[in-house]
Amino acid sequence: MSSKEALRVLLPSLSQARAPLIHAIEVLDEHGLLRSLSIPAERSLTVYVDKRELVTLMTLGEQPELLVLGYLRNQRLVDGPDAIESITVDWEVGAAAVRTRTGLPGLAERTARRTVTTGCGQGTVFGDLLQDIDATPLPPAASGRLSQRALYDMLAVVRNVDSIYKQAGSVHGCALFAGDAMLCHVEDVGRHNAIDTIAGWLWMQQLERAQLAAPVAFYTTGRLTSEMVMKAALMGVPIVVSRNGVTQMGQALAARLGLCLIGRAKGRHFLVYSGFDRFLAEPESA
Repeated sequence: MSSKEALRVLLPSLSQARAPLIHAIEVLDEHGLLRSLSIPAERSLTVYVDKRELVTLMTLGEQPELLVLGYLRNQRLVDGPDAIESITVDWEVGAAAVRTRTGLPGLAERTARRTVTTGCGQGTVFGDLLQDIDATPLPPAASGRLSQRALYDMLAVVRNVDSIYKQAGSVHGCALFAGDAMLCHVEDVGRHNAIDTIAGWLWMQQLERAQLAAPVAFYTTGRLTSEMVMKAALMGVPIVVSRNGVTQMGQALAARLGLCLIGRAKGRHFLVYSGFDRFLAEPESA
Protein backbone atom coordinates (compact mmCIF):
# COMPACT_ATOMS: atom_id res chain seq x y z
CA MET A 1 0.00 0.00 0.00
CA SER A 2 1.37 3.42 -0.95
CA SER A 3 1.83 6.18 1.64
CA LYS A 4 -1.00 8.12 -0.03
CA GLU A 5 -3.36 5.13 0.23
CA ALA A 6 -2.34 4.62 3.86
CA LEU A 7 -3.15 8.25 4.60
CA ARG A 8 -6.58 7.92 3.01
CA VAL A 9 -7.38 5.00 5.29
CA LEU A 10 -7.08 7.39 8.22
CA LEU A 11 -9.62 9.88 6.87
CA PRO A 12 -12.73 10.12 9.05
CA SER A 13 -15.92 8.33 8.13
CA LEU A 14 -18.64 10.87 7.39
CA SER A 15 -22.38 10.38 7.46
CA GLN A 16 -24.27 11.80 4.51
CA ALA A 17 -26.98 13.68 6.40
CA ARG A 18 -29.11 15.87 4.17
CA ALA A 19 -31.97 18.25 4.83
CA PRO A 20 -34.05 20.67 2.72
CA LEU A 21 -32.06 23.82 1.97
CA ILE A 22 -35.01 26.09 1.17
CA HIS A 23 -38.44 26.51 2.74
CA ALA A 24 -41.62 27.70 0.98
CA ILE A 25 -43.77 30.29 2.76
CA GLU A 26 -46.47 32.85 2.00
CA VAL A 27 -45.79 36.56 2.43
CA LEU A 28 -47.94 39.67 2.25
CA ASP A 29 -46.58 42.35 -0.08
CA GLU A 30 -47.02 46.11 -0.18
CA HIS A 31 -50.12 45.72 -2.36
CA GLY A 32 -51.88 43.53 0.21
CA LEU A 33 -51.43 40.43 -1.93
CA LEU A 34 -50.32 37.00 -0.72
CA ARG A 35 -47.30 35.65 -2.58
CA SER A 36 -45.38 32.39 -2.42
CA LEU A 37 -41.71 32.81 -1.56
CA SER A 38 -38.70 30.60 -0.84
CA ILE A 39 -36.41 31.38 2.07
CA PRO A 40 -33.23 29.58 3.22
CA ALA A 41 -33.62 26.88 5.83
CA GLU A 42 -31.78 27.43 9.12
CA ARG A 43 -31.25 24.83 11.80
CA SER A 44 -29.13 24.34 14.89
CA LEU A 45 -26.42 21.71 15.02
CA THR A 46 -24.91 20.88 18.40
CA VAL A 47 -21.44 19.36 18.12
CA TYR A 48 -20.36 16.68 20.59
CA VAL A 49 -16.74 15.50 20.71
CA ASP A 50 -16.47 12.07 22.34
CA LYS A 51 -19.88 12.73 23.96
CA ARG A 52 -18.76 16.11 25.35
CA GLU A 53 -20.81 19.08 24.14
CA LEU A 54 -18.60 21.59 22.36
CA VAL A 55 -20.65 24.20 20.50
CA THR A 56 -23.95 24.81 18.74
CA LEU A 57 -23.73 26.09 15.17
CA MET A 58 -26.59 27.72 13.28
CA THR A 59 -26.37 26.42 9.73
CA LEU A 60 -28.10 25.87 6.44
CA GLY A 61 -26.94 22.27 6.65
CA GLU A 62 -25.70 21.80 3.10
CA GLN A 63 -22.64 19.71 4.06
CA PRO A 64 -22.77 19.48 7.85
CA GLU A 65 -20.04 16.89 8.29
CA LEU A 66 -17.52 19.01 6.40
CA LEU A 67 -18.65 22.04 8.40
CA VAL A 68 -17.89 20.25 11.67
CA LEU A 69 -14.53 18.97 10.41
CA GLY A 70 -13.54 22.41 9.16
CA TYR A 71 -14.68 24.03 12.40
CA LEU A 72 -12.41 21.72 14.41
CA ARG A 73 -9.58 22.47 11.98
CA ASN A 74 -9.94 26.24 12.02
CA GLN A 75 -10.24 26.32 15.80
CA ARG A 76 -6.97 24.34 15.94
CA LEU A 77 -8.67 21.72 18.11
CA VAL A 78 -7.32 18.86 15.96
CA ASP A 79 -4.01 18.67 14.13
CA GLY A 80 -5.20 16.60 11.19
CA PRO A 81 -8.14 14.63 9.80
CA ASP A 82 -6.57 11.38 11.01
CA ALA A 83 -7.38 12.40 14.60
CA ILE A 84 -11.09 11.95 13.82
CA GLU A 85 -12.60 8.49 13.43
CA SER A 86 -16.08 9.56 12.38
CA ILE A 87 -18.56 12.43 12.21
CA THR A 88 -22.22 11.47 12.33
CA VAL A 89 -24.98 14.04 11.87
CA ASP A 90 -28.56 13.33 12.91
CA TRP A 91 -30.97 16.08 11.92
CA GLU A 92 -33.83 14.56 13.94
CA VAL A 93 -32.04 15.61 17.11
CA GLY A 94 -29.90 18.38 15.57
CA ALA A 95 -26.62 16.86 16.69
CA ALA A 96 -23.21 15.99 15.25
CA ALA A 97 -21.34 13.24 17.07
CA VAL A 98 -17.57 13.45 16.59
CA ARG A 99 -15.66 10.35 17.57
CA THR A 100 -11.89 10.73 17.87
CA ARG A 101 -9.34 7.93 17.58
CA THR A 102 -7.43 8.59 20.81
CA GLY A 103 -9.25 11.50 22.44
CA LEU A 104 -8.27 15.18 22.40
CA PRO A 105 -6.05 15.87 25.44
CA GLY A 106 -6.66 19.21 27.10
CA LEU A 107 -9.85 19.93 25.15
CA ALA A 108 -11.61 21.42 28.18
CA GLU A 109 -8.73 23.81 28.87
CA ARG A 110 -8.33 24.75 25.20
CA THR A 111 -12.00 25.64 24.87
CA ALA A 112 -12.35 27.42 28.20
CA ARG A 113 -11.46 30.84 26.76
CA ARG A 114 -13.78 32.14 24.05
CA THR A 115 -13.76 35.30 22.00
CA VAL A 116 -17.11 36.15 20.43
CA THR A 117 -16.31 37.48 16.97
CA THR A 118 -18.22 39.54 14.44
CA GLY A 119 -19.15 36.41 12.48
CA CYS A 120 -22.81 36.07 11.44
CA GLY A 121 -24.68 34.39 14.28
CA GLN A 122 -21.77 35.31 16.58
CA GLY A 123 -18.76 33.25 15.67
CA THR A 124 -16.45 31.96 18.36
CA VAL A 125 -12.66 31.72 18.46
CA PHE A 126 -11.18 29.42 21.10
CA GLY A 127 -7.96 29.92 22.99
CA ASP A 128 -5.04 32.02 21.76
CA LEU A 129 -5.53 31.82 18.00
CA LEU A 130 -5.22 35.56 17.56
CA GLN A 131 -1.90 35.49 19.40
CA ASP A 132 -0.61 32.40 17.56
CA ILE A 133 -1.60 33.44 14.05
CA ASP A 134 1.81 34.99 13.31
CA ALA A 135 3.31 31.51 13.29
CA THR A 136 1.12 30.58 10.30
CA PRO A 137 3.28 30.43 7.15
CA LEU A 138 1.95 31.79 3.86
CA PRO A 139 3.59 31.12 0.49
CA PRO A 140 5.86 33.88 -0.83
CA ALA A 141 4.34 36.40 -3.21
CA ALA A 142 6.68 35.16 -5.94
CA SER A 143 4.83 31.81 -5.95
CA GLY A 144 1.89 33.36 -7.77
CA ARG A 145 0.18 36.73 -8.15
CA LEU A 146 -3.49 37.26 -8.93
CA SER A 147 -3.87 39.34 -12.06
CA GLN A 148 -6.64 41.86 -12.55
CA ARG A 149 -7.97 39.85 -15.49
CA ALA A 150 -7.99 36.66 -13.39
CA LEU A 151 -9.90 38.52 -10.68
CA TYR A 152 -12.56 39.52 -13.20
CA ASP A 153 -12.75 35.90 -14.41
CA MET A 154 -13.19 34.72 -10.82
CA LEU A 155 -16.04 37.15 -10.22
CA ALA A 156 -17.72 36.02 -13.44
CA VAL A 157 -17.53 32.36 -12.41
CA VAL A 158 -19.08 33.08 -9.02
CA ARG A 159 -21.77 35.25 -10.62
CA ASN A 160 -22.85 32.35 -12.84
CA VAL A 161 -23.10 29.72 -10.08
CA ASP A 162 -26.58 28.19 -9.73
CA SER A 163 -26.89 29.21 -6.11
CA ILE A 164 -29.33 29.07 -3.23
CA TYR A 165 -28.91 32.84 -2.99
CA LYS A 166 -30.52 33.25 -6.41
CA GLN A 167 -33.47 31.12 -5.30
CA ALA A 168 -34.00 32.37 -1.77
CA GLY A 169 -31.45 35.05 -0.82
CA SER A 170 -30.26 35.58 2.76
CA VAL A 171 -27.20 33.31 2.63
CA HIS A 172 -23.46 33.80 2.28
CA GLY A 173 -21.39 32.07 -0.37
CA CYS A 174 -17.71 31.12 -0.32
CA ALA A 175 -15.53 29.56 -2.99
CA LEU A 176 -11.95 28.33 -3.35
CA PHE A 177 -10.02 28.95 -6.55
CA ALA A 178 -6.75 27.51 -7.84
CA GLY A 179 -5.66 29.47 -10.87
CA ASP A 180 -8.83 30.11 -12.87
CA ALA A 181 -10.58 26.95 -11.64
CA MET A 182 -13.23 27.00 -8.91
CA LEU A 183 -12.57 23.95 -6.74
CA CYS A 184 -15.35 24.25 -4.22
CA HIS A 185 -18.40 26.45 -3.62
CA VAL A 186 -20.40 26.47 -0.38
CA GLU A 187 -23.35 28.49 0.90
CA ASP A 188 -24.54 28.85 4.48
CA VAL A 189 -26.40 31.26 6.73
CA GLY A 190 -23.05 32.49 8.09
CA ARG A 191 -19.87 33.23 6.19
CA HIS A 192 -17.73 31.59 8.89
CA ASN A 193 -19.73 28.35 8.44
CA ALA A 194 -19.04 28.47 4.71
CA ILE A 195 -15.28 28.92 5.10
CA ASP A 196 -15.17 26.17 7.77
CA THR A 197 -16.93 23.82 5.34
CA ILE A 198 -14.31 24.55 2.68
CA ALA A 199 -11.56 23.89 5.25
CA GLY A 200 -13.16 20.52 5.96
CA TRP A 201 -13.43 19.80 2.24
CA LEU A 202 -9.71 20.50 1.79
CA TRP A 203 -8.81 18.04 4.52
CA MET A 204 -11.05 15.33 3.08
CA GLN A 205 -9.55 15.89 -0.37
CA GLN A 206 -6.06 15.74 1.17
CA LEU A 207 -5.17 18.93 -0.66
CA GLU A 208 -2.55 21.31 0.63
CA ARG A 209 -1.86 24.73 -0.84
CA ALA A 210 1.43 23.58 -2.35
CA GLN A 211 -0.44 21.00 -4.46
CA LEU A 212 -2.77 23.57 -6.05
CA ALA A 213 -2.19 25.67 -9.14
CA ALA A 214 -1.10 29.20 -8.25
CA PRO A 215 -2.50 31.61 -7.39
CA VAL A 216 -4.78 30.17 -4.72
CA ALA A 217 -7.59 32.53 -3.74
CA PHE A 218 -10.61 32.43 -1.47
CA TYR A 219 -13.82 34.29 -2.33
CA THR A 220 -16.61 35.27 0.04
CA THR A 221 -19.75 37.36 -0.16
CA GLY A 222 -19.32 38.41 3.48
CA ARG A 223 -17.34 41.24 5.01
CA LEU A 224 -13.68 40.62 5.72
CA THR A 225 -13.22 40.57 9.48
CA SER A 226 -10.23 39.36 11.48
CA GLU A 227 -11.92 35.95 11.81
CA MET A 228 -12.21 35.50 8.04
CA VAL A 229 -8.60 36.60 7.49
CA MET A 230 -7.40 34.28 10.24
CA LYS A 231 -9.23 31.25 8.85
CA ALA A 232 -7.92 31.87 5.33
CA ALA A 233 -4.39 32.11 6.70
CA LEU A 234 -4.82 28.87 8.67
CA MET A 235 -5.69 27.16 5.37
CA GLY A 236 -2.55 28.63 3.80
CA VAL A 237 -4.55 30.77 1.34
CA PRO A 238 -2.73 34.06 0.65
CA ILE A 239 -5.41 35.91 -1.35
CA VAL A 240 -8.93 36.71 -0.11
CA VAL A 241 -11.60 38.41 -2.21
CA SER A 242 -14.98 39.74 -1.08
CA ARG A 243 -17.81 41.63 -2.70
CA ASN A 244 -18.26 43.25 0.72
CA GLY A 245 -16.12 45.58 2.83
CA VAL A 246 -13.23 45.20 5.26
CA THR A 247 -12.98 45.92 8.98
CA GLN A 248 -10.01 47.72 10.52
CA MET A 249 -8.88 44.63 12.43
CA GLY A 250 -9.26 42.45 9.35
CA GLN A 251 -7.12 44.82 7.27
CA ALA A 252 -4.48 45.17 9.98
CA LEU A 253 -4.19 41.39 10.44
CA ALA A 254 -3.95 40.81 6.68
CA ALA A 255 -1.21 43.43 6.37
CA ARG A 256 0.68 41.85 9.27
CA LEU A 257 0.52 38.41 7.66
CA GLY A 258 1.30 39.61 4.13
CA LEU A 259 -2.07 38.42 2.91
CA CYS A 260 -3.68 40.08 -0.12
CA LEU A 261 -7.10 41.45 0.83
CA ILE A 262 -9.46 42.56 -1.94
CA GLY A 263 -12.86 44.01 -1.09
CA ARG A 264 -15.83 45.72 -2.78
CA ALA A 265 -15.20 43.37 -5.71
CA LYS A 266 -18.18 43.38 -8.02
CA GLY A 267 -18.31 43.68 -11.78
CA ARG A 268 -15.23 45.70 -12.75
CA HIS A 269 -14.82 47.43 -9.41
CA PHE A 270 -12.60 46.43 -6.47
CA LEU A 271 -10.24 47.77 -3.82
CA VAL A 272 -6.97 46.11 -2.74
CA TYR A 273 -6.51 46.76 0.98
CA SER A 274 -3.24 44.90 1.64
CA GLY A 275 -0.69 42.58 0.07
CA PHE A 276 -0.17 44.69 -3.06
CA ASP A 277 2.79 42.50 -4.05
CA ARG A 278 0.43 39.56 -4.54
CA PHE A 279 -1.71 41.46 -7.07
CA LEU A 280 -0.88 42.24 -10.69
CA ALA A 281 -2.65 45.45 -11.64
CA GLU A 282 -3.81 45.70 -15.26
CA PRO A 283 -5.75 48.99 -15.40
CA GLU A 284 -6.37 48.62 -19.12
CA SER A 285 -8.60 45.57 -18.44
CA ALA A 286 -10.99 47.74 -16.44
